[in-house]
This record gives sequence, structure tokens and C-alpha cells, in this order.
Amino acid sequence: MASDAHADSQHGGPPAMTAPRIRSIEETRCCVVGGGPAGAVLSLLLARQGIPVMLLEAHEDFDRDFRGDTIHPAILDILDEIGLAVPLLELPYTKLRAVSAPGLSGSTPLITFSHLRTRFPFIALMPQVRFLEYIIGEAQRYPSFHLVMGAGVQELIVDSGVVRGVRYRSKDAWHEVRALLTVAADGRYSRMRKLSGLPQPIKASPPLDLVWFRLRRNPDDGEGLMGRAGPGHFMVLLDRGDQWQVGYSIAKGSYPEVHAAGLGALRASIAAIAPDLADRVGALQDWKQLALLSVEADRLPRWYRPGLLFIGDAAHVMSPVGGNGINYAIQDAAAAANILSGPLRAGALTLGNLAAVQRRREWPVRMTQAVVTMMQNLQGFALSHAPTSPAVRSVPTPVRLLLRLPILSDVPARWVAFGLWPVHLRPEIRVARTPLLDAPNTGPRASSQAGHTAAQA
Repeated sequence: MASDAHADSQHGGPPAMTAPRIRSIEETRCCVVGGGPAGAVLSLLLARQGIPVMLLEAHEDFDRDFRGDTIHPAILDILDEIGLAVPLLELPYTKLRAVSAPGLSGSTPLITFSHLRTRFPFIALMPQVRFLEYIIGEAQRYPSFHLVMGAGVQELIVDSGVVRGVRYRSKDAWHEVRALLTVAADGRYSRMRKLSGLPQPIKASPPLDLVWFRLRRNPDDGEGLMGRAGPGHFMVLLDRGDQWQVGYSIAKGSYPEVHAAGLGALRASIAAIAPDLADRVGALQDWKQLALLSVEADRLPRWYRPGLLFIGDAAHVMSPVGGNGINYAIQDAAAAANILSGPLRAGALTLGNLAAVQRRREWPVRMTQAVVTMMQNLQGFALSHAPTSPAVRSVPTPVRLLLRLPILSDVPARWVAFGLWPVHLRPEIRVARTPLLDAPNTGPRASSQAGHTAAQA
């Protein structure tokens, strides 16, 4: 129900300076905060079950540059279980079939996905905005789903220690959403973490920064994902069709020094590490062409409190090594749908249900973060002890020979493609319980402010 009111509940986090006037109070069964991959997929899976769900996204659109654009086989398998993978792949995308490193005569495949037992033996590179708009468009075909854009959550509604929803601010007013369950899926810079009162996150790997930019990709460059390494830096190149999306590593917090040294010094460093790119680094003419990504990894010791659950980067920030962030976030969403759909439909959610989600997903997260930490430590040691001039031009012959053995090459390929202990949707979750609306998927349609009435819990 919508109404003008003042809320009289307690709040998580710092109290507001003055009690704002609430324009509307709405009720739903599940309120998802954050319209990234985890929040969007969970909302879709719940809406298919006929569970009233409201998705709150703080921004007015989904378009952010240099967001993670990898859709792993594990994600495609989950979408295929609800009949959406093939339609998704009708949209423009690039297939990443291998992870390669430079060799003395071209690139050397280190990891290939072609032998994996899956309908989708590749990673799809698709702009995240396109992926999110597709998922949201599908969710909007179900009457139990509602999306609100420009909804910046400011406070939790807490009653007797139980989170009962959130209070958010739109352009011109404050609104309140009451829900049996609130899911925090608002990413690595989660405001919900600050509001929750949960223990501080555990740092899981050495921090570093990545400078992202794009360079022209030539037809004879090779394809897939490639790596380069040189004194003090490494680079990751993602095949984006006619462009390379390049990540250049720098020491944590050193971007001001890099900026002060000038674009000329940066171009020279890139060309030294990757001589094959020397003919095009001149395209970097303005710092606006570059984006800084702060890279860290951490996890919450506890992902829940009564009425509140964290998933995706809000629960555990993953290092970009292995591209695990989106993969693990969407698998969190699938696990949450498996475990929580029944209790939410019955209106009888328990703390044990929320704890079960963490138990299902915490072990893969912790193990992956431990492996990545070891890799980053070894990488940091190798780069710090590298020669002062030449870049690492090729993969050592013993490493290449070992990775040709199927038993060894299969392990990293499966880890990158599926993660550890991959999630599949339960049979009862795969079947939609709610009839579709007549309108086909034409992309997201969203309210920019509240004032409507959500589906009743």
C-alpha cells in the first residue's frame, strides 16, 4: 500500500539527522538492493516462482564503463536451465575460447575451453549493460517483479533486531519498502555493508590497482584472453572484437605517480611489456581514455542477519584474476533461489535458511580467494625480481609442455569456466510458476521513483 507517512521503526547504521517525510510505503516479499548481475538474476529467478520481488538500483541506468563483461560457462548453464542462454547469445558477443600467453612465434594457449563437457565451451564477452538489460527485460515479463531505478538506499528498517526492509531516496522524495527478506547485492562498494552492523570484512588477497583502457586489435594479433608481464607490471588483454580491453597493473595507490609521470611514460611502459602493441599505444592521448579499478578481495565473516542476506561482491569481493566476480555472484543468486524460494513463497523464512546460503557458497569463495592470493603473491615476487628491462616474452617450455597434458590442462580450464562446486538450479526452480505477461522482452522498463504499489506480500 502506498501512503504518506513517517516511519516509526528503528534503523540500522547511523541515524538520520532529521526524520524525513516518507512519500510512500510499499510491501513486497523480497527487496533486492543492487541491480548488478547477482541482484538481477536473483530477482528473475524469484519472479519466475511468483514471489513478489522489488529490485532497487541506485543509478538511473546500467551503463558503466569497464565493468566485468565475462559470461562464463557456469552462468550460461544456469541460464540454459531456464531456457534463456540461447536467446541471450543471439545478442552480439565475442567468444573467448582460450587464455593465451605470448610465445616466441605467436601466442601460446595456456587454457582452452573447447574440451569441457558443457553446451557452451567458451566464455562470452558481452557488455554488462547488454546482459543486465536482457535479464531485467525477462524479469519484467512476470507480474511479481518490479524495478525502481534511481533508488539510493539510505537506511535499514529494523524492528526487534530483524531487518524488515529499507528506506531509500529518489530524486524528489523518500520511500520505504517493507519486506520479509532484504537481499544486499550492491557490489564491492556496498552501502548495505555499512548499514548492516555486521563484522568487518576479512581481507583475502594483496591489493593492487588496474588501469583499464582500449586499443585497436589487429586481425593477426591472436584472440581470446592474453597476458603480458614485465618489470613491476603485468597486463591482461581481453579480445573485444576489433579492440583489446587492456588492464595494466600498478602498485596500490600509485595512480597519482603514474599520472604525474605522464602519458608518454605510460605508453613507453606498455610498449616495453607488449612490443606488438607499440604501433597503437599512440592512440592514448587523454587520461579520460583510462579508468582506474581498485582491486582488492575480501569477504564478510557472516553474510546474514535476521531478515537480511548478502550475496555477490557485497558478500565477497573477488580479485579479477580468473574473472571470478560475475561467475561467483550469479552462482550465489542461483544458490539463494534454490534455498530460499520455498520459504519465501510460504512466508516462513528462518535464520537457518539464510545461513544455508552462506554454507553452500562460502567454501568455493574461500578456496578460490586462497588460490588467487597465492597466485598474486607468486606473481608479485616474480615481477619484483624480474630484470629491469626486457619483458617476459614467452612461457617457459616446461610449463607449456605440462599444460598440454589433459589431466593438468583440465583443472585450470574447469576452475575458470565453472568455479569450485558449481551451482545448478533445482528442478522445481527451473519451472516458472507464474504466467508470462503478453509483452515480449524489449529491454528494461523501470520506475524512476516510487509512488506505486508493489505486489503484496
